[in-house]
Formats: sequence, C-alpha cells, structure tokens
Amino acid sequence: MITAHLGTLEPLVTDTLARIGAESVIERIWQRDHTVWSDSPQEIENRLGWLDLPDTMRTETERLREFAASARLDGLSAAVLLGMGGSSLAPEVFIKTFGAAEGFMNLSVLDSTHPDAVAALERRLDLERTLFIVSSKSGGTAETLSMFKYFWNRVAQTVGDDGAGRHFVAVTDPGTSLETLGRSLGFREVFQADPNLGGRYSALSHFGLVPASLIGVDLDRLLASATEAARASAEPSATGANAAATLGAVLGACANAGRDKATFVTSPGLASFGDWVEQLIAESTGKDGRGILPVVGEPVGTPDLYGDDRVFIGLSLAGEDGDDAALDALAEAGHPVVRFELADVYGLGAQMFLWEMAVALAGHVTGIHPFDQPDVEAAKVLAREAIAAYREQGSLPAEEPTAVAGDVDILGIDEVSPAAAVADLLSAGQPGDYVSIQAFVPPDERTDAALAAVRVAIRGATRMATTVGYGPRFLHSTGQLHKGDSGRGLFIQMISDGAEDLAVPDDAGSPTSSLTFGVLTSAEASADRRVLLDRGRRVLGLRIRGDVASTIGRLTP
Repeated sequence: MITAHLGTLEPLVTDTLARIGAESVIERIWQRDHTVWSDSPQEIENRLGWLDLPDTMRTETERLREFAASARLDGLSAAVLLGMGGSSLAPEVFIKTFGAAEGFMNLSVLDSTHPDAVAALERRLDLERTLFIVSSKSGGTAETLSMFKYFWNRVAQTVGDDGAGRHFVAVTDPGTSLETLGRSLGFREVFQADPNLGGRYSALSHFGLVPASLIGVDLDRLLASATEAARASAEPSATGANAAATLGAVLGACANAGRDKATFVTSPGLASFGDWVEQLIAESTGKDGRGILPVVGEPVGTPDLYGDDRVFIGLSLAGEDGDDAALDALAEAGHPVVRFELADVYGLGAQMFLWEMAVALAGHVTGIHPFDQPDVEAAKVLAREAIAAYREQGSLPAEEPTAVAGDVDILGIDEVSPAAAVADLLSAGQPGDYVSIQAFVPPDERTDAALAAVRVAIRGATRMATTVGYGPRFLHSTGQLHKGDSGRGLFIQMISDGAEDLAVPDDAGSPTSSLTFGVLTSAEASADRRVLLDRGRRVLGLRIRGDVASTIGRLTP
C-alpha cells in the first residue's frame, strides 16, 4: 500500500501522472517501446527482460530447490557470495531480511577487496563446508575474479585440487569467460542468467534467486508477490491502482522541482533494502548532468535539519516502528512524504518490481536514459592503467600528500589537520549540495558507527544530505551518479592499508601473484579520485594509517 503527502507539489505530481497517461507511457513500456526514453534502442531493447522475470523465473524454482538440497546433502553448510553491485546487493537484502531458514545455509556477502575484509571473512569460514557463489554479469568483473582466485586456491589447499570445484558455482550471462572458466574447473553448477537486463535490474533473476534458494527463501512466494506488483504496474496510471506509476511520478516530478534527494526512512526489518534501491536509483538516473540522489542509512531528524531538496520515502513492516511520528512531522512541515507498509517480508518481491518500474518511469519524467551507465568506465580505465604500472614497476603511481597529520595523510590541499580539512571542504557547500563519504576501509560495526556519527554531525552543521559508500563496492552503485550528475557533491575519500596485505593469484590454482588486494583497492580509490577531480568535483582525500574508526571519529565538524 502506498500513501503520499505531497504538500505544494501535489498539483505537479498530478499533472505528471496525467501526462504519463496521455502519452500511454505505461502501455508503451510493456510493449518494449524504446522511444519512452530515447530515439535510439541502444541499451534499451536488450535491457527490458526484468519485466518478465516474475513469470519466467517460476520455471526455475524447482531446479534451484534441487540445487540447494544437493549442496546441503553434500555437507555444505555455509555460502559466500563473491560479487559487486548488482550481483551482491539483492543477496545481501535477502539474508539480512529473511535470515537463514532452519536447516539451510547461512550466507555471507563479500563485496570488498580490502585485505582486512577478505582476511576477516576467511577466518570465519570452514572451507571444507563452504560453497562460493561467483557472481558477475559480464563475467569479467576484476574484483569478483580476484576474490574467486584467492578462495579457489585456499579451498584447493584444504580439500585438494580434484575436490575444489564442488565448492563453487557461477552466476553469469551466457557466453562469458566466467561461464567457460566454471565449466573448465568443474564447478558444481553454472547458472546462465537472462542477458536482457542490467545488473541493477537483476534482483529477481538468477543473480538474486540462486543465493536466496540456499538460505531457504520460498522462491514461489517471493515471485508471486512480484507478479502481483507487475500486474498492478500494467494498470493505466489514471486509475490510481498503479503504485509504480504514482511513485515514478513523485520521484520524477520532485527531482524536476529541485527535490532530488530521495531520503529513505526504514523500519529495522527492511533496513538493508535501502542499499539495493540506492544502486537502482543512482546508477539509473545519475547522468547527463542530472540525477536523483538516494540517501540511505541517514538517521531521521527533525524538519529543521533539512533543506528544501528532499523527498522522503518511508518503508516499514507491519508491526514494526517505521518512525511514523518523524515522518508525520516532516509532512506537516511541507516536505513530500511517501509511505509503504509491507504485510510481511515476502512483500520484498513486490517492492523490488515496483521500484524497478518506478525508476524507469522517473527516467522518462526527467528525460534520462535509465539503463546505461556512461560514466562508470572512466575510473576502471585509470585503475587498469595503475595496476599495469604496478606490475611493470612494482609500485603504484605516486600520490604525495600535501600535509601529514599524525597517522593521516591529507591529499591535495594544504591543511594541518584532517578535521580542519573536512571543515574547509564543507564550507564550500551550498544549498542543494550533498556530502558523499567514500570509505575504502574494511567495513565493521565500529566503523559503521563512526561513519553514522559523522553523517549526523555534517547534516547538523550544514543541512546537506549525506551518503556513505564502502569502496570499491560503491563504484558499482553510486559511482555513476557522482560523476554524471550536476556536480553538487562534496566528496570525502578515506583510504586505509590492511594490517597485512594478501596476494591475488594470477590464475586459479597458480602459485604466482603479480597483484595484491591492497594494491587493487588503492588503485581503484586513486582512479576514482582522479576522475572526480577531472570532472570538477570537490574532493578531499585522506589516507589513514592508524585505527580507522577512531580517526573517523575525529573528523566531526
């Protein structure tokens, strides 16, 4: 169920819905009409397979149940998803929302190449009883393949070369190098996903449902929920029964009116959903000098803490506290507020489809092609160049700090302390700007808490929206928006070295290595910073050598 309190924006949203109806936009989307978004069919005609997933994936559920049962019968009791962005975010939502059903596998998601994160996961695993899901749409994701090669060697050392393959499955598009690799190494299974959709639209495909099957999610029930939403989204927008059309109109109309910060307020059981929808919105709409910024995980505050650039989305499970009083206060203060309540966790299937359709509609309303990602490759090119230089010369290109303050190097500006450097950056902010914290550090609870405290302090001091992304994960999510939007971001990039670096094997089974996880992470951080600077973005770089959480805690403005 959707309810909306739009205040002064209600006439604009009503007009937008009327235009969607008059132009038969809903009907044209279901007819796969690329002119909804562009005169060219490029990256549209082969990106609309998500419309059919609620129905087509039902033919796969029995196979997935049998696969999961076979793995458990073979004594495998834990699963690890190796992936980035669209390959990792939906599985993470499923395990954090549903948990592992009794008798099924627990699931860990590794989407960090920081050596401390890799090492911390390995310490928790019993490799003899672990199944690894190597998940990459392109089949060539550098981070995913690096993680795979590392754990392949570890598993082979534990169970022997002949037995390693039973501990791995692949999820990828047909014909990729990962498919070939998986078959040549004797993977337990190689799943071919629908190639006619982008990664951020793949939650209800094999990319989401293979790991979901391992933790015991009722796939038929999840897909039935999505089917219900798909049918409702085909209703004409004027009937009022089409929640996806309403939401798409709200997002698009609000963005066109300057309220381009979609701020999520979730009840505890749905907290992880924001990370999935963050990629969907940011990578779909952040381009061509425009964009809708998803703000996820920022603690809800009182109305006076916000500028007039926000639209609030409340998501709650029935019976949970969804911060209703805070949302009521925001609506009364004139902020647009949209709310959804899910009867149970299986409403996730409906929400995933609903948001996919709504973001596609918001792209139409704002004049943005929602299915391409033209700015993602720039940082990848520079990272590859840096890694090639490392392999030839034994070191990454030098990036000297301008100032050294204790255990922090401050990159690019002349400041005497990290806190002063942060204050300097924030002083350049204007109404409508946002602050993005990019943390190329190992994710853990202490760091999460420190980052949350800094976000609250920044918002309190500036009234600017704040976001946090762990690197390199965010490069496959919000990275497109950072480079492709109107340039309203202020970026605080944090990089830390690992306690001990880990070698990335040159090939699965190879004892040689010409790269480490620390080098890979540093190369990607440096490349992203360089691209942001080249695009005229305001960036502060901090290299942390000491305790990460303690250092972040000292950055409060």
